[in-house]
Amino acid sequence: MEVLGIDIGGSGMKGGLVDSITGKLVSERFRIPTPSSRNPEDMAQVFKEIVDHFNYQGPVGCGFPTLIKQGVCKTIGNLHKDWQHVNVKELFSQACGLPVTVINDADAAAYAVMNYGIGKGKSGLVLIITIGTGLGSGAFFNGELIPNFELGQIPYKKYKKIEDWAANSAMKRNNLSFKKWGKRFNTFLELVELLVCPDLIILGGGTSDDFNQFKKRITIETPVIPAHMGNTAGIVGAACAALQS
Repeated sequence: MEVLGIDIGGSGMKGGLVDSITGKLVSERFRIPTPSSRNPEDMAQVFKEIVDHFNYQGPVGCGFPTLIKQGVCKTIGNLHKDWQHVNVKELFSQACGLPVTVINDADAAAYAVMNYGIGKGKSGLVLIITIGTGLGSGAFFNGELIPNFELGQIPYKKYKKIEDWAANSAMKRNNLSFKKWGKRFNTFLELVELLVCPDLIILGGGTSDDFNQFKKRITIETPVIPAHMGNTAGIVGAACAALQS
């Protein structure tokens, strides 16, 4: 079965058809820039354009870059303030005329890792940390998703949230070497280990491809491994979520 997954980000909205058995993309990834307004109406229209591009009929999975509870946007993140309390599931379903499952984007990436990637079959408390503009996190306990496990939102010193200090965007903004940034990221992992004591941490997002550049800076006791799923995890995981809803 082929399922459409859509990964929504602050700069781009991306979709692709996913083989539900293998977790592989069976189409080219299709991307449209996120509307500069980042408001619900404009983004719903782009969502429809992505669905129409694939001439698709069936369930659609969507990874969305805010906290999502029962399909409703609970925080606005980097989006327009009008998203607060919007039922994203209903909005997107009405826009494309198909049933849509909406989950947090980090949870979507975690679904991909746990169902088709290196996390498959792992038990206990497994955290998937996505390193990018922010620090997304997804949590699974014995194979079951714990939704909206947003560890990047932990306050740290003068920062409202630690991802402002320890994400890939902070490395770029401050022109940090992997050595210096790796120490910051390790500090974040130390807090995570203290708070939730996971059994395994899997790193996703673009920066995880550079794991060898900073792995010597990771000193926590919890095993830390890269996901190696590239930039398709969000799409794959969104499609997976649609199947499991």
